[in-house]
Amino acid sequence: MKVEIWSDVACPWCYIGKRHFESALEQFPQREQVEIVWRSYQLDPSAPKDSTQTSTEALAKKFGGEERVKMMHERVTQVAAEAGLEYHLDKAIYDNTFDAHRLIHFAAHKNLQNEAKERLLKAHFTEGAAVANINELVRLGSEIGLDADEVRAALESDTYVDEVKADFQRGRMFGVQGVPFFAIDEKYGISGAQPTEVFTEVLEKAWSESHPLISISGSTQDAGICEGDNCAIPQND
Repeated sequence: MKVEIWSDVACPWCYIGKRHFESALEQFPQREQVEIVWRSYQLDPSAPKDSTQTSTEALAKKFGGEERVKMMHERVTQVAAEAGLEYHLDKAIYDNTFDAHRLIHFAAHKNLQNEAKERLLKAHFTEGAAVANINELVRLGSEIGLDADEVRAALESDTYVDEVKADFQRGRMFGVQGVPFFAIDEKYGISGAQPTEVFTEVLEKAWSESHPLISISGSTQDAGICEGDNCAIPQND
């Protein structure tokens, strides 16, 4: 079973949704047979790459003042804490995330995609790291086991630019208009940081449909069976 997840490093609900999904996956009996692919999405492609402005300052201009933004952040921080995450949104930098998505693609080719996604989300929301800065991305990549020189060479070139853009296009094909968005076997779509129970239900439904139970009854002789309050005794010749 394949789960594609559209997500942005700068999306607070994406980190929460990741935790909720992981909780559901941990309880899923067939979790070892689930392939997870992280897809790129940018909430604000126009965000600067050399910003020192915090997300609070940037959002205040959009939503009408810092007080309102702080109230929004308090609510998100509370939900994040319930998911076991520590948010410091006052430190989060209003950054362009395109190169961070390129790093995630680079990590995928080293079988470290999920590790890269996790490290970048924590760096942005907990540590206030500048995830648009190549030096920071090299540092974060090396922390999860990637070769620092290889990461720098990739990010200083146009490596994985096309792959990130292809994710954007695939997302449009699926009708993704916000994140997080989870596509299961290209059939079921889950939008938003839904509760763990929702992910559990859809995982089980998708699995049962792709792996139907085939009931085989005996053809050579009857077999004993109980249905409700009645138990039939096989009649042998």
